[in-house]
Amino acid sequence: MAQTMAETVHTYAGNPLDRGESLRRSEETIAALAADDTSLFLPFHKLEVANDGDGLCWLERAAIPAGYRQAIFLGTRDNVAHFAVDLPEVPTGLTFTDCRSIAASLSTEETGIVAQARAQLEWHHRNPFCALCGAPSQPERGGQIRRCTSCESYIHPRTDPVAIMLVVDEPGGDRCLLGRPNGRLANSNFFTALAGFLDQGESIEEAVRREVWEEAGIRVGAVRYHSSQPWPFSSQLMIGCHAVAETHEIRFDPVEMADVQWFSRAEAGAAVDQATDAAIRVPGAMAIAHHLIRSWVQGEVEL
Repeated sequence: MAQTMAETVHTYAGNPLDRGESLRRSEETIAALAADDTSLFLPFHKLEVANDGDGLCWLERAAIPAGYRQAIFLGTRDNVAHFAVDLPEVPTGLTFTDCRSIAASLSTEETGIVAQARAQLEWHHRNPFCALCGAPSQPERGGQIRRCTSCESYIHPRTDPVAIMLVVDEPGGDRCLLGRPNGRLANSNFFTALAGFLDQGESIEEAVRREVWEEAGIRVGAVRYHSSQPWPFSSQLMIGCHAVAETHEIRFDPVEMADVQWFSRAEAGAAVDQATDAAIRVPGAMAIAHHLIRSWVQGEVEL
């Protein structure tokens, strides 16, 4: 009997809020919740989130400074409405931190809320006008969508899907394929799982096979889904997979990749454990790539 792998909840997932679909249907209901003294507001400034040293800093409505740009309805928890609010200035007494830097000190649930709030606020910042006619647009449904003030077209948030995959040399094999992209770490010993955006009209499995071929020159056969991770920088969904190579000779693309190599299970294990004698470095536990590697190292993957 095949084993069912436990669901992996990554950083920026695990959002505990009920996103309030039925509440969003009424602009009057959203306005009433925003005016309710029991509602809670999470301040942001330039996409950095307010925190108090113990976690996220939620404020009651009366404590929100006047002149805020926008309030985004995030959802409810225990019948209390939660909003993200965009502040143009840093008020006295509040500390704001980059959403990537603070993630390690937050609970998984808190990072899920941060991912939703940051992604939505950035989307609103980037889409003040209608892409069809150029007229101003305005938020509706608590900020879940925007609507053009002229042609009345609906504008929906964009989430970009990314396939990220750990390729192994054979079913039950002892080697995995890791790459080092060109960029600021091109001359380091940092390696990670291969990844790339899905094309239109492409399945996840097709994207895995195409990206591995384009980046490493390796043909891939079987593909198995592992888990996914929202990545709000900006608004991506990382779709994690394991895959089996059908060829093994590496011919990597030097435009995209600085290096691609096969590494043994022992080498990969030393890297994810951050052993002092590890030959390479890999992403930390905040990234889905870390968990793709670790799950294979620990023998949790059946291909």
